[in-house]
Amino acid sequence: MRRRTSPFSLVLLGLGTFLLVLAPLLVWYVHPRAAVNPIDIDTTAVYTGRGSVFDTDRVETVPDQKITITQRVRGDVADSERSGNAVWDVITTVDTDESLPAADPHDALAFTPHRWVLDRRTTKPVHCCEETSRIEGEAYLKFPFDVQKRSYQWWDNTLGDTVVLRYRGTAKVQGYTGYRFTASVPPTKSGTRLVPGSIVDLPDRPQVLAEEWYANHGIELIVDQRTGRVLRAQTGPKQTLRAPGADEDAAVLLDAEKIVFTDRTQKEAVRQAERDSGQLRLLGETLPVGAAVAGGLLAVAGGVLLARGRTEEEDTETPGMPHSVLTK
Repeated sequence: MRRRTSPFSLVLLGLGTFLLVLAPLLVWYVHPRAAVNPIDIDTTAVYTGRGSVFDTDRVETVPDQKITITQRVRGDVADSERSGNAVWDVITTVDTDESLPAADPHDALAFTPHRWVLDRRTTKPVHCCEETSRIEGEAYLKFPFDVQKRSYQWWDNTLGDTVVLRYRGTAKVQGYTGYRFTASVPPTKSGTRLVPGSIVDLPDRPQVLAEEWYANHGIELIVDQRTGRVLRAQTGPKQTLRAPGADEDAAVLLDAEKIVFTDRTQKEAVRQAERDSGQLRLLGETLPVGAAVAGGLLAVAGGVLLARGRTEEEDTETPGMPHSVLTK
């Protein structure tokens, strides 16, 4: 008995099997390798608000000033490739209208350069590559991928320590929904600084190693769930000086209840989050589901056609007749 196989059924069965194998590969292999922090990052975030700042020329705190914080992040591609991590150089400047625009960022009211090294997949800090300062916690400039509805240890570079950011539900930024996290920082000693004694109410001493204190009225971050990108950031820093061992502030260096991402920075953050989140969704959900469904349907269709194609030879004998006749 001869059976006949349809080439079309084999094509359907082969294509269906390929798609069924492809679906888990997209989820378990391709998607994790796409969800990585870049090494060639080059972004700038700008915050604005109003508050009090210390005027070094007048040697006094001036209230109700426009404050601009600029944070530039650039990836060191060479160090990143050598280490296998993401090596990001960060420059943060604080300006008033008097120091903007500045040809040299060193002319800003405050200028803070540092380096953050992070694991490309988990976003956890890595201590290598001349990292400064030693950053800890679960997140700093961004959150890990696939943000959870829980508290996170967020690195506060001014404090030099982590703060607990608590999940507070969802919020919209430029029409885009993200996870909202908040925290505050009580007055905490953050370092020392050599200043004229008169600044901290010690006029008889020409130089004093004053204590630097830091607090934050409120930190609020709205974050893209899939990529961990910060869509909107708000901070309320307060930096003061105290005489050694004193219980009260003697001078206010910076005090602003609300400094927040500009609209332009928010729009750019949302644009990038939509793009990157869409790509990750495509690789982690849309394509695998589509491949699994299509593969299953094609495999079933190919199997049915293959089964039907296995028929007896078309020139079968008449029913009841022997298949062969013996002759002498």
